[in-house]
Amino acid sequence: MGRLFGTDGVRGVANRDLTPELAFQLGRVGAHILVKKKGKTAGEGRLLVGRDTRVSGEMLEAALVAGITSTGVQAELLGVVPTPGVAYLIRKLEADAGVMISASHNPVADNGIKFFDEHGYKLDDELEAEIENCMASGRSDEIQRPVGLEVGRVIQRTTAKEEYIKYLATIIGRSFAGVTVVLDCAFGATYSTAPQVFTALGAKVITLHAEDDGSRINVRCGSTAPAALQEEVVRQGAQIGFAYDGDGDRVIAVDEKGELIDGDQILGICGLQLLANGRLPHKTIAATVYSNLGLIEAFREAGGAVVVTENGDRNVLSAMLERGLVLGGEQSGHIIFLEHNSTGDGILTSLQLMNALLQAGRPVSDLKIRKFPQVLQNVSVDNKEAWVRNKRINEVIARFQQQLGERGRIFVRASGTEPLIRVMAEGPDEEEIRKIVGAIAAVIAEELA
Repeated sequence: MGRLFGTDGVRGVANRDLTPELAFQLGRVGAHILVKKKGKTAGEGRLLVGRDTRVSGEMLEAALVAGITSTGVQAELLGVVPTPGVAYLIRKLEADAGVMISASHNPVADNGIKFFDEHGYKLDDELEAEIENCMASGRSDEIQRPVGLEVGRVIQRTTAKEEYIKYLATIIGRSFAGVTVVLDCAFGATYSTAPQVFTALGAKVITLHAEDDGSRINVRCGSTAPAALQEEVVRQGAQIGFAYDGDGDRVIAVDEKGELIDGDQILGICGLQLLANGRLPHKTIAATVYSNLGLIEAFREAGGAVVVTENGDRNVLSAMLERGLVLGGEQSGHIIFLEHNSTGDGILTSLQLMNALLQAGRPVSDLKIRKFPQVLQNVSVDNKEAWVRNKRINEVIARFQQQLGERGRIFVRASGTEPLIRVMAEGPDEEEIRKIVGAIAAVIAEELA
């Protein structure tokens, strides 16, 4: 068995790579290990299970829950709920762990399974490795199979997400009355949750793609395709718009002019406001190697700092916990406000950006930081890890980095969830870096596609 866990749980094409049989085993082993970790017997254990709207979600939920309950652990079903809702409800309901069934921003056919511990944090590498090793070694067959009244029960907790909605609506402490906002819910997990939160806060809410339709999740909509949102914000004369991904853990915003506000801009706007208000511990935020150099420059000029981590929200979170930070995130819009939730939360991030807009009393377009031109291109390949050992690819990267010098940078990495190599360059001259990215991507395609 190859490595199961990627950068964000176990993902693959549902019913081909991520099969019901695999979901059953993940439920069995995951429940056993996570309950045992808390020093409980299986009969005392409780796991929450949420999912997005994908067509395959119910199939995988049934298999996963069968695995969980086969160990004697109780499975509590949340129904369709955003990923950060699962993280919050684990703590609210004092469960032992939780599972989200989603492939986030990936295509309709994909799905995924990711576990959270009792604090609402994604599992660390050691725990994921323990689950994998147990499955690979066949030791999962040794996990107890209780009978009779000791078999785990299935509890429907579909109204629990109302607790999450209520929680979000209390965080900001101000009304959004008089503000028009457009929400693109990507036919995903935020389809009802996000509109309810903004409506409760008094905003005039206009929705796009806000239906429980997993057959269209992320299809030409949401955070990966915000063109429709951009047009609608301008057409409606809205102050701001938000586009979520399939499971609601990330968001991309649109200003009143219809221009995009990515994760770096959100970090800049919210972080600099916290810094100005004296509410940013250590005057520092966390961002990744993909974050724009303009973000670092903006914080430096304001007397703050940016800790740069490797790509991935787990690396951001790790740096935040280690350094006592409250804000961090990725350019993709996966932003962590650690005072309020343990993982990236698209709706929460939207509320924070709305609060910054209202506090500033100016259009959100006026609050954006200055960014360096940055170009990213994805290259589909057969073996996404092979570029590291490819002499020609590394030579062309080194040559162009030497050309840029200290004026910019080049960053190449394999995607953690898709068969892609991502090529990114950044510098003062957009035409130059566009040519550089194109040349590197062409060589990668010639060598590996």
